[in-house]
Amino acid sequence: MADDARNSDLILRQASLSLADQRAGGRRRVMPQGARQIRRGHFGRKLRNVAFAVVGIWLGLSIIGGIISGIGFTGLAIGAAATVAAVWFFGQYPKLKVPSRADLNPASPDVKALVERTELWLESQRRALPAPAVKLVDTIGLQLDSLGEQLVGLDQASPQAAEVRKLVGEHLPDMIDGYRKIPDHLRFETRAGTTPEKQFLDGLQTISTEIDSVTRQLAAGALDNLAIKTRYLEYKYGDAASQEGAN
Repeated sequence: MADDARNSDLILRQASLSLADQRAGGRRRVMPQGARQIRRGHFGRKLRNVAFAVVGIWLGLSIIGGIISGIGFTGLAIGAAATVAAVWFFGQYPKLKVPSRADLNPASPDVKALVERTELWLESQRRALPAPAVKLVDTIGLQLDSLGEQLVGLDQASPQAAEVRKLVGEHLPDMIDGYRKIPDHLRFETRAGTTPEKQFLDGLQTISTEIDSVTRQLAAGALDNLAIKTRYLEYKYGDAASQEGAN
């Protein structure tokens, strides 16, 4: 029954994502927060580098101008050209380093960082996957967001942390790597009553269900605490309100 409930929740979430995608003309997709944060941080570092370079250029020209009593039009032109070059260069470089398969190490000491790297790695795999798998991968990416929130403060040596490492650092990337190694013309070939394509989709679905299960386990304490506090407030203030109404 519990598995059926989890599967039903997952189907509902996938249907909601699909509906939102269709309403946006089939183009709208919510990028997982972990991947967004990594990209945002990289963009912020680029802006910082641009600012430092521009300030350095004009500060240097000001110092030179003070020494030689002005830089004149030529100096201003050089400064403008150097500024444009700096903005272009530091706007392009360094490139965002997408994690490789080797970077998804299940032995990573920081399980939350491993989840974020896996999210970014998944982003880079989407184009090589069939459409049904892409939808599942997108769902998994959003699930990893929720999972990452539950990993804050988690004991890195706990069984839950070990299970997450296995799921996102080993099973998920191994599943995708294994599928990509199969030639296109063999992916739909029936073997033992099934096809590699269906096996791949079933495997992603299983991983998605397991990630949801782990997230629920980690959130169980917070859910129980909320329920206890709610019952306490209802008992304390609900009874008081009832007594006042009776008076």
